[in-house]
Amino acid sequence: MGEAPPIHELHFDEAPSVDTVPGPNSRQLLERQRELDSSAVAYPDRVPIAFDEGRGATLRDVDGNTYLDFFAGIGVLNVGHANPYVVEAVNDQTERLVHSIDFPTEPRLDLIEKLDAIAPGGLPGNNKVVFGGPTGSDAIEATIKLAKYNTDGDGLIAFRGSYHGATSGALSLTGAKKFKREYTPLLSDVQYAQYPYSFKHDVTEEEAMERSLADVRSILEDPYGGLANPAGIWVEPIQGEGGVVTPPEGFLPRLKEIAEDNDVPLIVDEIQTGFGRTGQWFASDWEDVTPDVMPMAKAIGGIGLPLSATMYREEFDTWEAGGHVGTYRGNLPAMRAGVRAIEYIDRQDLLEHAREVGEYIRTRLREVAEATPHLADVRGKGLFVGAEFVDADGDPWKEAVLDVQTQCYENGVLVWTAGRHGNVLRIIPPLVLTQEQAETGMDVVTDAIAAATGS
Repeated sequence: MGEAPPIHELHFDEAPSVDTVPGPNSRQLLERQRELDSSAVAYPDRVPIAFDEGRGATLRDVDGNTYLDFFAGIGVLNVGHANPYVVEAVNDQTERLVHSIDFPTEPRLDLIEKLDAIAPGGLPGNNKVVFGGPTGSDAIEATIKLAKYNTDGDGLIAFRGSYHGATSGALSLTGAKKFKREYTPLLSDVQYAQYPYSFKHDVTEEEAMERSLADVRSILEDPYGGLANPAGIWVEPIQGEGGVVTPPEGFLPRLKEIAEDNDVPLIVDEIQTGFGRTGQWFASDWEDVTPDVMPMAKAIGGIGLPLSATMYREEFDTWEAGGHVGTYRGNLPAMRAGVRAIEYIDRQDLLEHAREVGEYIRTRLREVAEATPHLADVRGKGLFVGAEFVDADGDPWKEAVLDVQTQCYENGVLVWTAGRHGNVLRIIPPLVLTQEQAETGMDVVTDAIAAATGS
């Protein structure tokens, strides 16, 4: 087993360093993609770059420009691009055995044991893990099946502003209309409670939380609430696509109390918030909440290998053999990668590092907010950061965020957007981002904000 190199050894030294973006080689590949690829391709429309290589928290494009990566494949690359400690295990496993369905293998069982060791709340020693398809959407589908199977219910409770995935069941739970408008009807009997999102709603955080919890309780307990046979409650501990909306302290524990009072499982979607993203192994850890069911994906595959899993309390392990299946539930290189990624996060103390660097990033953004009313809210935990922009009338200002994004990539920092109106700057770099890289990258981000908002 190789040594786990310290985080400052992982990156391209020269990042950020850009000349013309997009360069001629990128333009050539972008044109080739337009001719050959699906019209569903989205990311190059906003960031017109063709990438060639990644290291740590840095990327290089086909023209030799290097970038600081502040969105990590949308929360996938928590231990960075091509982390050598993980790559070593992946290469070794690829040469031995890649596909095993669900036959017992050491990588599979090792990963389950690692997941048990870092599980939130009371789940360690009291859980089972099921693998299925390779994406977060697949994990969400597994949670729907598991909840229905164990409760005999069919009603699903989710939240406004939510995003849970792109398959039919996951879309049914997703609050964002833009993703599902053309594909209805989806699953019936889904009701959406208000998420505790106080910004621009003329309520305090506490009032927003009380309103949200009362909404959930009403759906479950009001005789005329409309949901006759509830199967469970699905919640993101921090809404990602919805705008890095971070609920007040106490929300998740009280939501768990409502679920227990009504004998329905609480399914906590840790797909984006898991594996150290928020400065804890899982966002549920911040308030010591025990999910009844917990879907995982994104960073579980270590260096971007596709894998998902669903952990649930042992009492829900009522499936018979074949009760949940998926061809790629034995992706052994991804499982080895997941084991190594957990080890790397632990050995490099990246949970504390994520808390410290994330707080630095939010502090820099709050300093900007003091100088301009257009940056109206800064939120998040760990290296999961959102900044919400408004125009002179206080309305969502999507155009400013797009301008910030463009100026950032033109100057060597890759950021992404989020929010119900597209007016939230989302910063989710690899956990291996160094303090020096954070300072350099935030210089670019803050300059871009100043230029985009005229402040």
